[in-house]
Amino acid sequence: MNQYITLEKLGEGTYATVYKGRHRTNNTVVALKEIHLDAEEGTPSTAIREISLMKELKHVNIVRLYDVIHTETKLTLIFEFCDVDLKRYMDQHGERGALRPDVVRSFMYQLCKGTAFCHENQVLHRDLKPQNLLINAKGELKLGDFGLARAFGVPVNTFSNEVVTLWYRAPDVLLGSRTYSTSIDVWSCGCIFAEMISGLPLFRGRDNGDQLLHIMRVVGTPTEQQFNKMKAESPEIHVKPFPRYPKQSMSVCVAKIGPHGSGAVDLLDCLIKFDPMERMSAADALRHVYFTAINGQYPTPAPPGSMAPPAFNFPHPHGDFRQPAPAQHQQQYLPTAPMSMYAPSMPGAQIPGVAQVPAHLQAQAMHHAQMQAVQAQGMMQPGMQPAMPPQGMGQPGMPQGYGYAGAQYHR
Repeated sequence: MNQYITLEKLGEGTYATVYKGRHRTNNTVVALKEIHLDAEEGTPSTAIREISLMKELKHVNIVRLYDVIHTETKLTLIFEFCDVDLKRYMDQHGERGALRPDVVRSFMYQLCKGTAFCHENQVLHRDLKPQNLLINAKGELKLGDFGLARAFGVPVNTFSNEVVTLWYRAPDVLLGSRTYSTSIDVWSCGCIFAEMISGLPLFRGRDNGDQLLHIMRVVGTPTEQQFNKMKAESPEIHVKPFPRYPKQSMSVCVAKIGPHGSGAVDLLDCLIKFDPMERMSAADALRHVYFTAINGQYPTPAPPGSMAPPAFNFPHPHGDFRQPAPAQHQQQYLPTAPMSMYAPSMPGAQIPGVAQVPAHLQAQAMHHAQMQAVQAQGMMQPGMQPAMPPQGMGQPGMPQGYGYAGAQYHR
């Protein structure tokens, strides 16, 4: 840790404290996530999980893990620094939390982009919420906090249903499903989309049962046939009699959605489906008509600390996911010609020499091999210098940061 200077505390959670820091040599601002090790219990499985997965996920819309430093008493994860999380951004820049239509479109596209990349690489985030989405000074949105993430597509496909903060939790998980897949992240994306538009969480239940009722008042109560279909897919689901609610239009349920256009209403309806098999995938969402009405330009949202959002032109944002869309949605999608992604590339995309997690820590993770694997080429060799984050990634003096997800972090 001698190569980093701790500047200020950003947030604290159950097993980690996050600080803003600076590299002594190149002055790059970083986020230092310190995990204190228990002498008896060792390293939390969430930390092993986060390190193992984030070393593999390199994408402009996923927060970058630069380095891992291990001592006898703590494990420190060195992340790129982001200035603010989405929740704080909405509080600072929105009208009572609601963001402008162009800003919502930009952030929603980036959210779908990062989520689709995770799913393409067989990773479920499982805790998408505004506090875990981080925004840097360039207006780039990044998925953070992979402490609850899991790899999928391996023989072990039964997961815990104690995932995702309640307000962003999919109904199939609320009903007890343990065989869920990527659709639970898609549901969370839909909830975040609605919150950026209205400034308020879409479903604000007090507990699992109350949350289900809030959801049914909007999407309608499933029929017995629909419930049976879900039970066939996830036999562990527990269904009890529910009040009969008719389906409501998203244009009525989501305040302030009018200026965002009919495309926003339709995309939200495609994401917020009670049956997980009917939810649009994150990759398919990128081709939805909602993202076409931009004339080849995307605005960069206001950087933290400034209320005047500058506009920058980027190439038209499509082409990374070119598999055919489902027939029932085909008319809504863009042509599939490859085009470059609008978000600017981050400097230093490949950082050699990332420190290896010690083998005895990996052995503590009682999960499948894919999560235990931390690439061997990242191993620090005798005489090697520790990896340095690229120049210019942080902005000295900017408020908040990666861990601002802050007091909420890892509770």
